[in-house]
Amino acid sequence: MATVQWRPEINPLTTPQSWRPLHLPRSTSGCNDLAARIAQKHSALDEEIVKTTLKALVEEIKLDLINGNQAALEDAFTFRVSLNARLDEPDDPLPPIDNILNIRVIIAKAFQSEVQRLAQLERLPVSKKLPVITSAEDMVLKLNDVLNPNGALHLSGNALLFERENGNCGCVLEGTRGGRQRQTRCTAVFNSEITLLPDIPAQQDPWNNEYILSVTTQYTENGTLRTGIYERRLRTPLTLTNFGHPNPPDVGILTGNAAAAYVTVTGGALSADETVRIQAVLDLHEGSLSLNLLDMTEGGKAGAAVKVTGNGPITLAGFTGSALSSLNLTVNNFADLVKMIRENYSGRLADVLVMKVA
Repeated sequence: MATVQWRPEINPLTTPQSWRPLHLPRSTSGCNDLAARIAQKHSALDEEIVKTTLKALVEEIKLDLINGNQAALEDAFTFRVSLNARLDEPDDPLPPIDNILNIRVIIAKAFQSEVQRLAQLERLPVSKKLPVITSAEDMVLKLNDVLNPNGALHLSGNALLFERENGNCGCVLEGTRGGRQRQTRCTAVFNSEITLLPDIPAQQDPWNNEYILSVTTQYTENGTLRTGIYERRLRTPLTLTNFGHPNPPDVGILTGNAAAAYVTVTGGALSADETVRIQAVLDLHEGSLSLNLLDMTEGGKAGAAVKVTGNGPITLAGFTGSALSSLNLTVNNFADLVKMIRENYSGRLADVLVMKVA
């Protein structure tokens, strides 16, 4: 029986350094591959008929979802539609459907348990030489993993050196919901560090402020291109305006590549322009989140934390000396927010908020 292959990968989030297991797929099976394998195992079935049936199955599942139903392949997968939107009143019109409608695939517990029971793991050697980015710090704000359009991004790591004249090599910023930009304003490129003035590609919605950073290099003139991807996501500051007005505009925060914001700022009390951070920390045991406001210094002042266990409005208090005394939020999609923080942010996520009275 084939094995599930994995290899040790450096975990840059721990000190001292540790390693984590990284799954390496052998291949991806498409409709043609699946049809051929099914026909081979069941001699009474024609491969082309199986292929047609698989495509028809996908179409029928899609039709169920379009008609507001859910489709279940018993003991395997359930396909369903979910709606994510905020309505101030029950008779408010819905936002455009492409902003609120999502499709979820739920894995049956029996299916997962069977895979876990039968799968065998195979350790592969540590990967070949690749660029490794261990940290990314904005040199103006002095904060890690912040992608500041008015700052300079300093990368630390090893095997980062690339030839600037080689158009296939360099640093790339890619939005998780679209946009890709090769960085051309590198002020320093060395084996252990890179400094650049970021060119940040635009994404579809203002709350899509999440980016993936990679470095591609070529260690010999005719060698293979090698790409290293930073394990953490970078996030750009979000601007919130008109806090001197009774009803400032809603602004999405604490979101990844979703078409609707997981959390929305709905108001607050701000006496002067100020930049703060909002932090969400996941309790892995309870499945709850703690949200609070922070100043712009790691380990600095912090407002009281508020525990969140589901969707709904909350209010965060400011910290001592802050011009922001309170911030009103609505959690729109608690489940996906928790999932994103668990899977992509190792339990802690922070957004920089540029707060403006006017």
